[in-house]
Amino acid sequence: MTTQTNINNDIFLPTNRQEMQQRGWDELDVLFISGDAYIDHPAFGTALLARLLEKNGFKVGILAQPDWKDPDAFRTMGRPRLFAAISAGSMDSMVNHYTAAKKIRHNDAYTPGGNAGKRPIRAVIAYTAAVKGAFKGLPTVIGGIEASLRRLAHYDYWSDKVRRSILIDSKADLLIYGMAETALLEIAIRLQNGEQLNTISDVRGTAYPSNKSISGAVLLPAFEQASISKDQYSLAFKLAHEQENPFSSQPLIQPHGNRNVIINPPALPLDEAEIDRIYDLPYTRQPHPQYKEKIPAFEQICNSITSHRGCFGGCAFCAIAHHQGKTIQSRSIDSILKEVNKLTSSKSFRGTISDIGGPTANMYGLSCGNHAAEKKCRRDSCIYPTICKNLITSDKPATTLLNQIRQHHKIKHSFIASGIRYDLLELQPKYFTDLLQHHVGGLLKVAPESTSDAVTKIMGKPGAQVFTRFLEQFRCQNQKLGLKLAVVPYLIGSHPGSTLSDMIDVALYLKRHRLQVEQVQDFTPTPGSLSTCIYHTGKNPLTGDKIHVAKTTKERRLQKALLLFHKEEYKKDILEALKICNQEEVAKELLGKPQSNRLKKRFHSKTKL
Repeated sequence: MTTQTNINNDIFLPTNRQEMQQRGWDELDVLFISGDAYIDHPAFGTALLARLLEKNGFKVGILAQPDWKDPDAFRTMGRPRLFAAISAGSMDSMVNHYTAAKKIRHNDAYTPGGNAGKRPIRAVIAYTAAVKGAFKGLPTVIGGIEASLRRLAHYDYWSDKVRRSILIDSKADLLIYGMAETALLEIAIRLQNGEQLNTISDVRGTAYPSNKSISGAVLLPAFEQASISKDQYSLAFKLAHEQENPFSSQPLIQPHGNRNVIINPPALPLDEAEIDRIYDLPYTRQPHPQYKEKIPAFEQICNSITSHRGCFGGCAFCAIAHHQGKTIQSRSIDSILKEVNKLTSSKSFRGTISDIGGPTANMYGLSCGNHAAEKKCRRDSCIYPTICKNLITSDKPATTLLNQIRQHHKIKHSFIASGIRYDLLELQPKYFTDLLQHHVGGLLKVAPESTSDAVTKIMGKPGAQVFTRFLEQFRCQNQKLGLKLAVVPYLIGSHPGSTLSDMIDVALYLKRHRLQVEQVQDFTPTPGSLSTCIYHTGKNPLTGDKIHVAKTTKERRLQKALLLFHKEEYKKDILEALKICNQEEVAKELLGKPQSNRLKKRFHSKTKL
């Protein structure tokens, strides 16, 4: 754990009038409002975007976790000259507030002391309303994960209904989706040059409300249709899904009453020089000194390095590709080493980098080797159901990076805590060896999510055969290298397509392969994902196949119990599940003791929520 030391306020971006005056500012150009505490670190979107605008000459301030019920809380730095940029923070506020069982969470990792309740539910809507109340007529731009994934009519798990685009519900002027750097900077420059926000309608990665239509756009079923017809909702998802390739996509239009939500094509991926410039900005890498309590999210990432963004895994339940994009955007080794030098020069650094990675660690440096094909590609995943022939899978960029970091004289340990795509490791033998030998602190995180082939097919994940082959290779490498590492398998209970029978098969697989989990991630239908569409409609919108969905509390409870077969307190539920499926005969195998304490100890692993 690092100590959150006090640092002079003048190297942080202003958070109040006094800090503005210390910079000699009478007014801001752009006011950022976030549901997170202000942590001046590139892992946090508000800080990253604010530093980018600052670098380009704009006066920016950050209002972190303001009291949304008090208009004066939004006036503390005065009315900004150009616009307010509003985000719920690093998480969708409904996910932040509620568990998969719709129970209230009692902590918030992005708040000092981990205290809950510092941000509102549906934060983008609440903050935008507060800004409009505090500053009449001020242009508002919404963004971040909450706005990004709710840009169209979307199924909302917590209200169990289809809600309108958040652009309509918030009454914001403009929505930026995805990674917002290029769009936000372009908007700020154009407003600075005298344009009005309501005339800016051609920026990639943005959405805006309009009474008009545009030519060449893909017309989606209207909100009114999608909200009452699951078939129309599926069609809307499918049509939008087909336009996610930034190189070939068309604009989208979705009517909402007498207005249209118009979605421009996604922003183009950043090249290496562009992403390097963003991460080379002068972050303090610390929380603002106004905070007296530790911020759990910062404690987790304070000694980590982001090497890249994007993911081409195409998992149905994951929204990373919808937000960050499918293209891997990797920083240069020089840029990463520059950040390593800054991190290691900190007085609080104790010799350990906690993570070097991105959404999927071993995708660093990978890309499509056929740019003509990439511009037309409609595949959700570059590696499922088979690895694309155009994918460059060389592990040389990643192994070179890791080797140079290991040579740093101030670094004792450098870990990979980001997820690993184990089906790529077969093509990355040097990375696999280096990973186990130098960058795993006892537990290697991988995410089979399920071992039922029927379920993994829906998820877009490799099935049991590939995971079994990985386990064999992992244990062989363990023995060869003289290590005693364990696998941490991430599993999801009650994912669409998963039946009780499927989960019995998964439990038996774990038992037969000497694996145990301590906690299970219950599937949570979050906005924007394919799995959420399936959960709501009961069918796959891309294939039309009908899919079983576990929605009752009882079935979700029994599925979870089966994955925790080794815990005595779940025995009753497990026996009930076996009886329902007429599989009582496997109770002895599933509930019996492991082969030996030695094996149990060696291959025991924990899965966190």
